[in-house]
Amino acid sequence: MAAADQAPIGSGFVPKSEPEQILENIDLTGKVAIVTGGYSGIGIEAVRALAAKGAKTFIPARRADIAAQAAKDIKGDIHVIPMDLGDLSTIKPMADAITKQAGKVDILINNAAIMANPETRVGPGWESQFGVNHMGHFAMTKALMPLLAKGENVRVISLSSVAHRRRDMQWDDIHFNNTPYDKWEAYAQAKTANSLFAVGLNKRLAEIGGRAFAVHPGGILTPLQRHLSTEEQIALGWLDKDGNLNPDVAAIFKTPAQGCTTSLWAATSPLLADKGGLYCEDCDIAPLAHDDLPFYLGVAPWAVDDEGAERLWQISEDLLASA
Repeated sequence: MAAADQAPIGSGFVPKSEPEQILENIDLTGKVAIVTGGYSGIGIEAVRALAAKGAKTFIPARRADIAAQAAKDIKGDIHVIPMDLGDLSTIKPMADAITKQAGKVDILINNAAIMANPETRVGPGWESQFGVNHMGHFAMTKALMPLLAKGENVRVISLSSVAHRRRDMQWDDIHFNNTPYDKWEAYAQAKTANSLFAVGLNKRLAEIGGRAFAVHPGGILTPLQRHLSTEEQIALGWLDKDGNLNPDVAAIFKTPAQGCTTSLWAATSPLLADKGGLYCEDCDIAPLAHDDLPFYLGVAPWAVDDEGAERLWQISEDLLASA
């Protein structure tokens, strides 16, 4: 298990710390950063913060025109590159473009995701939440490894979610070929995969002195919820019967800017220089889940398991090879 160090370290920040607090003493001049999903929600806030501190920041985007419009008023050195996580043929051209324009990558934040969508298939028939959230980022990160090898103090951040606590990988039927599709089970599996990917990737980055971390950003209302009706959000307790944010939820939920801060912390904090393969939340390392923790905090053991990470890595390699 990759959990020996899975415990808070007292970062000095709080769950709702702001980006400027996280990066107050961080200079990213000369750094190259990539943020998938970097044109809405917490992704665009991460781009805004990284660019403000001097990082040359790339946004790979399926809808490049919309991404460029969203980012046009952000100050800094920002570039939109066409890419679709659900279409493997777009990944190499993206990597080639960044090779020409930057020649290295120091920070990679795999932030983009889809959540609880109707059953759809991407690529060679992959279940879409696993296919986009995990396999797309797996393929993209592999394509960027030569650039990461040229970076300095490299950090790769994989966005997970507390939803991972719902289930481990559905190892015998990852793509719901024989199991009735459940959008929340599929999302939970994808978020477990995102965390296991960080564990596996951290080992592979060790050769270049890089680190990988999984991040739960917290509860935030963003376009990620676009597949959920108001009725569903009321049933989940997020909204009251009138469709307004439930006051109890509002006390926990973060703004999009606050939602990107754990990613920024994991991507830059000197406190993590000798750590890696860990799951972070609320601008610190998360504890292992236990009965005394609220359901929305902590990491399940299966999401930071070494054997699970290696099993998923091999499955992912095989899926990519046969795509």
